[in-house]
This record gives sequence, C-alpha cells and structure tokens, in this order.
Amino acid sequence: MGKTLYQKVWDAHTVGTLGDGRTQLFIGTHLIHEVTSPQAFGMIRDLGLKVKYPHRTFATVDHIVPTIDQDAPADPLAAEMMEALRRNADDFGVTYFDLASGKQGIVHVVGPEQGITQPGTTIACGDSHTATHGAFGAIAFGIGTTQVRDVLATQTMAMESLKVRRIEVNGALRPGVYAKDVTLHIIRMLGAKGGIGYAYEYAGTTFENFSMEERMTVCNMAIEGGARCGYVNPDDKTFAFLKGRPHAPKEEEWDSAVARWESFASDPDAEYDDVVTIDAADIEPTVTWGISPDQGIGIGESIPDPANATSDAERHSFQEALDYMQLPGGTPIKGVEIDVAFIGSCTNGRLSDFREAARFLQGHKVAPGVKAIAVPGSQITAIQCEREGLDKIFENAGFEWRAAGCSMCLAMNPDKLVGDQLCASSSNRNFKGRQGSPVGRTVLMSPVMVCAAAVSGAIADARDVFQVEPETAAV
Repeated sequence: MGKTLYQKVWDAHTVGTLGDGRTQLFIGTHLIHEVTSPQAFGMIRDLGLKVKYPHRTFATVDHIVPTIDQDAPADPLAAEMMEALRRNADDFGVTYFDLASGKQGIVHVVGPEQGITQPGTTIACGDSHTATHGAFGAIAFGIGTTQVRDVLATQTMAMESLKVRRIEVNGALRPGVYAKDVTLHIIRMLGAKGGIGYAYEYAGTTFENFSMEERMTVCNMAIEGGARCGYVNPDDKTFAFLKGRPHAPKEEEWDSAVARWESFASDPDAEYDDVVTIDAADIEPTVTWGISPDQGIGIGESIPDPANATSDAERHSFQEALDYMQLPGGTPIKGVEIDVAFIGSCTNGRLSDFREAARFLQGHKVAPGVKAIAVPGSQITAIQCEREGLDKIFENAGFEWRAAGCSMCLAMNPDKLVGDQLCASSSNRNFKGRQGSPVGRTVLMSPVMVCAAAVSGAIADARDVFQVEPETAAV
C-alpha cells in the first residue's frame, strides 16, 4: 500500500514515541519573528540552554513592524521587540533578515523567496499561517510559544499524527476567479472546524495548473478550515521556483535534491481518510459576510437570513455575525459600502497578487472616502513591484504604497481600522476586532476584488467593474 506525502514526511522525521503516545518530531526548519520568540528565548536563557541547530533557524520582523517609518517605530513595545529579536539572533547565531538586510518581510513570504522552504521537510513557526509552506510539499505547522522554546532547544516538538483528507479541485476556473476564491470556497464548504484532526492534501488539475504563489494562497488558509496543515505534492513547478534561490541546493547538489524531493510525493495508490472533490467551474468570486472565514458566499448571492437557518445553533451564529457586521440578512452582499481597502498579508501580498491587481486597477481611481493601502509581503517583493512600476499604478489610483510587513492583516502595528469601519481585505481572518478596532469589520476577498471594492466604494463583482473577459482573466 502506498503512502501519502504527509505519512512519508512524518516517518522520515520521527525521532521516537513519547510515553503519552505522541511523536517526538524532528523539525527541519524553524522560522521565527519578533512576537512569539522573545518569551521562548527567555525560557532557554533561564535554563542555560543554547539553540540546538542555529543554522536551521531563520528570523525576520513582520507582525509589529510599522509600514511607515520602519526604522523608528513610535510604539516603544514594537521597538523593544524588534531589538530583542536582533539581540537573540546575535547571541544564538541565528540568521536574521532585518530591515537593513533588504530581505525582510512576512515570514511566510521570506521563507519561499529565499529558498529556505523546501519539499519533504518539516517546518514550524510561531504563527498560525505556517501552513503556507505546504505549497512546496512540506509539512508545516503553526506552534505556540512553549513549542517555539522546545524547537529552539531540541529541534523537536511533540504532537499526535493527523488524518489526511485529499481535496481535489478539477477543471479551469472561470474568468475573474482566483486562488483566494478557491480557498474561501473550500472553507465555506467544509466549515471552519471541518479540518480539525486533519492534514489537507490539495490536488487535482486546478492545483496542477496553479503557480506556486497560488498554491501558497490556498495552503495559507488551511488553518482557517480547522486543518493543522495543508500541502500540495511537489512537481516541476516547485523545483523551478526554488532553483537558484539563496538557500536552495547548489548546482552540484541539485539533481540529487530533486530526486529526494520527488520521492516524498504521495504514491498513486496512497489511501486517504477522506476525499472531497470539487468542480472548479462551480466556484464564484467569493467574499465573507460574517465573523468567521467559513461565513462566505459567492458575490452574486445574498447574505444569509437567520430565519432560514437549519438549527438553533446556526440561527444564533448567523445572528451574532449579522449584528456585529451591521448587515441585514437576506440582502445582496453586492453594494455594501466599504471604508477601507487593504491588499497585502501572507495570503495575498506577493508579486503576482500585485501584478494581477494592477492589471485591472490601472486607469481607475479609488472612490471618495475610501482609504486604500497596498503593502508588499517583503522588501524583495516591493523592489520587484517598483521595478515594474506597479507601485505607481497603485499610487495613481489612490492607494498608499507601504513598506513590507503584516500591516492591517492583524493590526499589531499602526495600521488599524478606526471605529466600525468596514474593510475589503485580501488577508486571511475576519474575526471580531481582527484589524485593530474592537468593532471594526472585515470582508475577505481576492486582491482583484479588493480593487473592485476600492474603486466602487462598495463590495462589487470585479468581473462587472473591470469588464473581465475570458481572454484577459488569469488562468
């Protein structure tokens, strides 16, 4: 019987079985940032320990770093956390992509663009969206601060093995439908808790045709569907993306590395705990209407009416979301006015996201009264965008072009909603207060849909706003 990639990677990284039945798992790559690492470093200092394998740990600043005046954050806590990361990286010999390096950015953007993220390995980071790296055929977990401590000190962590659900999406996406719509559709279909206890294997012709950045977008949000991780089997696109990157295998090691990576792909006769199939043609541009990523609908649909709920629990959930979002049930989502438009985050802050958004935004203007910001996921992404003149397209349209960081995705920095502003966002979470205001409201969508909302002043169908035709839409 064949094995899945998850099983192969798990077996290859198993150190042993603990007394409570959990596996002690070797972590091939540890990514850290300024928010969840200071306490972990403090704990190993208190224990008189060192970082076990510092060459396997990579650090950057992203969560709390401002996107304006990055070198001199006004928030003393931000400055203190950034300095703590620098000190810890220096003291423990960890590679640090700081602001002066030209390589700083969101940890889940930096890892792939540096070639640190590779197939067939285990990756851990003190951040929920570490699943992003699964796009390369890695098993990547978000972990808590005590686990960050464990990985720093031992290069291992303890956890139970997961079941594997294969999610097949087959066929061509319709014009104006993107990877973000695919992941929102999957989460809507399976639920925010549907993946608990599972690793998601994303497969099918749609994923085979996706670029690496599109695969990253979907894997990024596996956690929003309750899965611990999500991955795509490595293929020639994976290898082409990695070739020549700073931390990728060198020329003399390349062929053997590719052969090793290929061996981790799921076997044709692998068995899965569950299989879900989706027709790509059934996926519409999708937006959220509530306070959980699974509360999403196609742009042509209406906001759910609690009166039509199928249970008391669902009725309560709908009503709670509608009360918070200040939206009337049973009405179209199109036309709901927005106050803020945000393009960025580890979900949709990469070069291809800005290219595609700029392609449609060019020649349009942000609607009066809308604050719009575009935040590249890394310094390298920013440079690439600026070389192509994408920053000017955004600025000419009325967007603010910012420096790299997590920005308004989670608002642990100055980029926050004010009061009950409603934000059209390309980020990954629409929880209550997620974007910095306890009553701020978030509607998740693709970057092109954010542009459509920005120029319309309201949630809109980008296919109508930009007159998307089959021949102009991205594959």
